[in-house]
Amino acid sequence: MKILVLNASPKGKNSTTVQTALYLQALHPEHTFTFLPVGQRIKSYEKDFSPLRSALEEAELVLFCYPVYTFIAPYQLHRLIELIKTDGVDLRGKFASQITTSKHFYDVTAHRYVEKNCFDLGMKVVRGLSADMEDLLSARGQKEARDFFDQLLLCCRQGIFAVPPIYVPKREKQTYLPCLPEREKALKKDVVIVTNCGEEDQNLAGMIADLHAALPCSSRVVNIREFPFDGGCLGCFGCAITGKCVYKDGFDEFLRKTIQTADGFVYAFTISDHYTHSSFKCFDDRQFCNGHRTVTHGTPIAYLISGDYRYEPNLRMIVEGRAEVGGNYLAGVATDEQDTTAQIRALAESLSLAMEKGLSRPANFYGVGGMKIFRDLIYMMQGLMKADHKFYKEHGIYDFPQKQKKRIWQMRLVGALMAIPSVQKKAKGKMTEAMVAPYQKVIEQARSR
Repeated sequence: MKILVLNASPKGKNSTTVQTALYLQALHPEHTFTFLPVGQRIKSYEKDFSPLRSALEEAELVLFCYPVYTFIAPYQLHRLIELIKTDGVDLRGKFASQITTSKHFYDVTAHRYVEKNCFDLGMKVVRGLSADMEDLLSARGQKEARDFFDQLLLCCRQGIFAVPPIYVPKREKQTYLPCLPEREKALKKDVVIVTNCGEEDQNLAGMIADLHAALPCSSRVVNIREFPFDGGCLGCFGCAITGKCVYKDGFDEFLRKTIQTADGFVYAFTISDHYTHSSFKCFDDRQFCNGHRTVTHGTPIAYLISGDYRYEPNLRMIVEGRAEVGGNYLAGVATDEQDTTAQIRALAESLSLAMEKGLSRPANFYGVGGMKIFRDLIYMMQGLMKADHKFYKEHGIYDFPQKQKKRIWQMRLVGALMAIPSVQKKAKGKMTEAMVAPYQKVIEQARSR
């Protein structure tokens, strides 16, 4: 079988992810593996796509290899997918799968993103391998890689692949023009609207204009398409100690002084390729100059999204997950699907209330699970990620359960007592009463206010 490995890591041959594909190549000399460092060559393919087109046309199986960057695939792979779709190369009927390495922080959203775009291209999708960064160094990880490839080959031979989702026919998009009157700016807050709005994004431009008018505070627009990025994140960890990016385009300073100083954030984009234009992913990835530090914790955020947001469950998960992990109060999402003006008015009110009152909510599974992965990662890598380690210590993020010694001993005592039959008999029916007693005191205090 002719297997094309698209190495979308910006590290090229030094990518951890691609080592798994090289391992599989070493085990299966009967198959023809072709490796292309598309992550490193993305700018060259923007100028001349023909070498990649030829490789894609010859392949029987396309294997996407990439590290998971900020909830999805790296910017370089986003841009590659745009180029493939724009070129129109026919990939219908070809098999597609993927190999990723990460610490399993939202690897599921990354895989779904690639799968959905492969479905768009008419490819036969086989579930990929989501490995830990160090899995290939263990016997278990090597077996899991072999098992994945054996299953992949079986699927290709037998014609077994995922059933594409049923896409709802695209609605006729209605043009949205700004119509809201300018509101008095009485609230002394600053909102930054970060967008990648292009000339073609007429609806998005109208939505941004109306939100600006509807907000009771000042707001300013930062269009990241106008920022002179030197490139996407290289995953080089050069910023791990100093917090300074190796690029000299000034983005890290721009981010901290122009965007992160705001009292509220609004992210505005048009849906494309099940996310948005790759310029936004470049912005996402380059924020790694902040490492894993939730430096905007507590700042409310909102979204303006043009497109069929209701039919993008993976994107909805990413939007919610970003807010949860970052500790940002998600004030809402306004779209141009229906009742856009009413949605924008409501979003302006919600965001204003969140800023004025300092609203917060407890993290759900997306936030708690994501931060536990980061907590353990930074603790293990504290020698390298010194800025992250310092931040985590100062903000009490190292909340390991073994530190709660008093609570552990309390539970041991309760467990020992409940093992005594006479105590069990006396406690019957009273455990729940004891559990809610502290809560009842809180309620009584509220009534007496």
